[in-house]
Formats: sequence, C-alpha cells, structure tokens
Amino acid sequence: MQRFSLLDLSPVPEGQRTGDAIRNTVHLAQAAEVAGNHRYWLAEHHNMPGIASAATSIMIAQVAAATKTMRVGAGGIMLPNHAPLVVAEQFGTLATLYPDRIDLGLGRAPGTDMATARALRRHMAPEDSFPQDVQELIGYFDENPEATVRAVPGYGTQVPVWILGSSLFGAQLAAHLGLPYAFASHFAPDMLEQALHIYRSTFKASRALDKPYAMMAAGVCVAPSDEEAVFLRSSQILAFARLRTGKPGLLPYPTDEIGAQVPTQVLRQVEHALSCSATGAPDTVYRGLEGLISRYQPDELMVTGMIHDHDSRVRSFELAANVLKSLISE
Repeated sequence: MQRFSLLDLSPVPEGQRTGDAIRNTVHLAQAAEVAGNHRYWLAEHHNMPGIASAATSIMIAQVAAATKTMRVGAGGIMLPNHAPLVVAEQFGTLATLYPDRIDLGLGRAPGTDMATARALRRHMAPEDSFPQDVQELIGYFDENPEATVRAVPGYGTQVPVWILGSSLFGAQLAAHLGLPYAFASHFAPDMLEQALHIYRSTFKASRALDKPYAMMAAGVCVAPSDEEAVFLRSSQILAFARLRTGKPGLLPYPTDEIGAQVPTQVLRQVEHALSCSATGAPDTVYRGLEGLISRYQPDELMVTGMIHDHDSRVRSFELAANVLKSLISE
C-alpha cells in the first residue's frame, strides 16, 4: 500500500444544522490535504437527516475549491438515480474547473429507501442496467466529435471512473471493464476477501488501467487514549443502530451507556458491520490497520469515521494519517 485517503459523509451532529456539517466538511478536507491524504471522497445519500452530502457534485466543487492538490471525488454517485449524460456533464464540468483532480466512483445501490428512490428516478426500471449505464457514461468522457450526443463539458476530460461495491457483482464488473475498484468494507466486510480475489484474478487490462488497482475502506476513530476513542466512536455505533432499526437521525452525542440504548442483538449486528475498523490510541490503531493491510494487501486504504465533535474528528483523522504514514514508510 502506497496511498491513503478519506471518505466523508458530511455528518450532521445533534445540536447542529446542515450548514454546520458542510462547513465542517470543507475544514476537514483542508486538514486532510495537509495531513497527506491522496484523495477525499464524498458519498451520495438521500432522505437522511444526519448526512449532508446528497448533492454530491456540489459538495465536491466546494471541497475542490477549498483545497489545492488533493484529488476530490465521489465515493460514490449512485448511478441508478441519474441519467449517465447528466453525471458526465457534472463531472466533466468539475474536471474542467479542477483538471486532473476529480474522481468518479459509481455505485449500483440507490443510497436511500425505496420511496425516495422512486422520487429520485420518477420511473423505476425493472431491469438492472448498471453495467450498460457505466459504459454509456464512460463513452461520454471520450473525445468523439462524431457522436450524436456529447457531454459538454465532459467529452475529452477522461475523468477516472471507479466501480464501488459491497458484494461480488462490482468486483466482477470492475475486472471485466478494467477499472479501479473500491470495496465498502467499512460497513459491509463479509465479502471483502472474496471480492478482492475475484477482481484481481479476473482483471482484464484496459485503456484506463493496465493492472488491477483495489482500494478497501476501514473505519477509524483515534484519540490520545483507547478509552476516549471508544467513547467518541459510540456516536457512530448509535447512529448506525438507529439506521438499522428504521430510525435514522442526526449524529448522536457520544455515550458511555450504549448498551442501555441499543438492544443486544442489534448492537452485535452493528459491531459486526463496522468490524473492518481500528479504534483507540495511535499505537492501538497502528496494530489494527497493520493487520488489515497485511491481510488484504490493498493498493490504497480509504479511512472514514463519524465523530460528534468536529475538532475531535479532525484530530482523529490527523492521528490516523500519522499512523498510515508510518505504515507506508516501513
């Protein structure tokens, strides 16, 4: 592994508003660039009061404008929600404004509940057209003056396209198309090992990529002590538990009594879903991330994590960056 990056969902903490979350994202991105992160991705979610990154391309523009060299992108755009041409125009515009800095990660899920998905798409198609839509979108980035329909801006920008996934489907598609692949192991770790094997063993070289490039995601929560990190991480565990039980909301305040707020069975499920992670003081997190990197051998590690207090969150990612620099230099 030679690179590390950051995934941000622009969490809206209890006691704050979406405007605060957006300002926090811009500030965190600036700190992430200084800390040495290679890229900074934002994710598309809808109808979730605790996440402010629904208009992902606009958020990417804000972050790119506030930073200088770090790559900025989507992790990801939920392609079934959009016409490929519209996505190509948006990211072609971003790539025109910020050359060689924009990434486009594409997901197959809606990133929301089905009622909201219907509101986004207006007409729900019964067939899965994701592979065809990905290829259509990539075609809009090509320089083809004879094309009947062109993305303007967009054509000729050659925005790097990634396939995102939490199952085997994305791994197979990314390998078939010869595209870089990112696995959402930060909330769905079960198929990580199998997906990486399929991607690497069946990869076909393409114009975009001559050999496989795999990124995995991991949660991090780093503080000066193990006890403080566990306390701070309770906000994310509680938020995920509420989401799992159909009660999404703002990012909760941390608590020392999470067992009293979440049923044991739900807490067990949440802890498993978030198990691809490292929580604690820097030394503890070093050992945790070292184990993940040694086992899965990613080309790049993307870290993420939601902490209620913004300053503590910035500190967590700065400490994580120091750990990752040490791991890369070894």
